[in-house]
Parts: sequence; structure tokens; C-alpha cells
Amino acid sequence: MASSKNYLQFVLEQLSELDEITYRTMMGEFIIYYRGKIIGGIYDDRLLVKPTKSAIAYMTDPVYEVPYEGAKEMLLVEEVDQKEFLTGLFHAMYDELPLPKPKKKK
Repeated sequence: MASSKNYLQFVLEQLSELDEITYRTMMGEFIIYYRGKIIGGIYDDRLLVKPTKSAIAYMTDPVYEVPYEGAKEMLLVEEVDQKEFLTGLFHAMYDELPLPKPKKKK
């Protein structure tokens, strides 16, 4: 099941206090970037983030879910309706996220 644009817009609104939030559509789902780094995505209308140490520590009771068959587990963000929580989570995770790989020249 693909994610809806409505859910994407809701999540983006919740993240509106953060600078440089972008997204990219990928096979009916949405990859979420924060200041150029992949932080997670929206899969089947669920916000999932990378399981960094800081994200696990930030969440009260972390729940792991698989975004799609064959993928690594990610953390389910259940507090999507709490702007302050989301902002704090993204800030906490940022330093642990890897830099994007440079694109290869053709």
C-alpha cells in the first residue's frame, strides 16, 4: 500500500519549525531528509526513522517495524501529532546520521 500525499503533508506540517526538511518520492513512499541527510521515511502512512542510539534513547518505548519486505528494521514514530517531540527527535538524531554518498560522475 502506498502512502498518501495527505499524510506526507501532515508530517511536513509537524516538522515545519525545522529548516531544510525535504522529501523524495520513492516507489509510492517518501524518503525524508533533514539538512541533506536521510532521517527516515513514510511507509504505508507510518513515519519510520533510522534506529540511531540517540533516537532509541529519545523515545520512551521504541517500537521497531520493517518499512517493506526485506528492509532493515526502523523505529516507528507514534508521536507524529506532537510537534515538539518530532523536532527534538530530529535534532537528537542529526549528528549520528551519515553524510550522503557523493554521486558518481558519468
